[in-house]
Amino acid sequence: MNQPAAAPKRGATTATTTWRHRFDRYREHHSDVAFDSLRRLLAAPLGTLMTLLVIGIALSLPAGLFVLLKNAQAVSEGWEGGAQISLYLRSTVTETEARALVDEVAARVDVQRVDYISREQALKDFQRQSGLGDILAGLDENPLPTVLVVFPAQADFNAADKLRTDLAKKDGVETAQLDAQWVQRLYAMLDLAQRLVQALAASLALAVLLVIVNTVRLAIESRRDEILIVKLVGGTDAFVRRPFLYTGFWYGLGGSLLALVLVTGVLAWLQGPVRTLADLYHSSFRLTGLGLEAVLLLVAAAVLIGISGAALAVRQHLREHEPR
Repeated sequence: MNQPAAAPKRGATTATTTWRHRFDRYREHHSDVAFDSLRRLLAAPLGTLMTLLVIGIALSLPAGLFVLLKNAQAVSEGWEGGAQISLYLRSTVTETEARALVDEVAARVDVQRVDYISREQALKDFQRQSGLGDILAGLDENPLPTVLVVFPAQADFNAADKLRTDLAKKDGVETAQLDAQWVQRLYAMLDLAQRLVQALAASLALAVLLVIVNTVRLAIESRRDEILIVKLVGGTDAFVRRPFLYTGFWYGLGGSLLALVLVTGVLAWLQGPVRTLADLYHSSFRLTGLGLEAVLLLVAAAVLIGISGAALAVRQHLREHEPR
């Protein structure tokens, strides 16, 4: 005997979704919100362009100074290795003793080479370079000392100064002078300039943050009714916050790209005069740009500032828009 067919089950059922489905929905939602935020910015091109110009100019100032500092460091890169030590010998030192001192100093492992300049050679060089040959020829005695020019093996100021101190203790040496003080002053000025650029970058980053906070705050005010409706139907703070975070993202990204355009344009404008000046000094120096690492750092920092500014603005004003 056939059994009657089972009646279909009635009542509520529970639908299950996989994590992949939830991830796809989450990604689609973020994509929609991101492009909707971009469309809202493009719908007001003048206001958006003005804000991006402010951000771009603020970011281009430290970026441009960084490029100039980077090129200045590149110019002076090989100068540190040109440091040399001049040993002025006493007038009582004979040529034989001076030659022996040359061999002794040249044998050191921290010395690359030693140039010997006799008193007679020093006087001839001075006569030729100064144009006072007739006057110097009338002197009864050569006033110039014998000089040993020592080239350190290491391109390091501390090592060169230690070598100078050791050589100054040698018998027959009256004065030992490290002819690199101007290079030290240059590196000290470059270090000071680098700190000033960092301070300026921090100050302008704060200014960009405040600009984005104020801009996003105005956007929140313009969408006040929309936010209230979303909260009334159960929208979470994260849901309300998301569009404004993407707004800050677009401001940071657009401002950084505009800053890169400004810096690149200024470098292209300066490239011709710099090339002409370098050719006059028989140098192959050419201006270089930010480089890939610095470009990525600038874009990442600008985007982070944009998102942070938007988050601060939303956090400050969401409480004011709670439905009553």
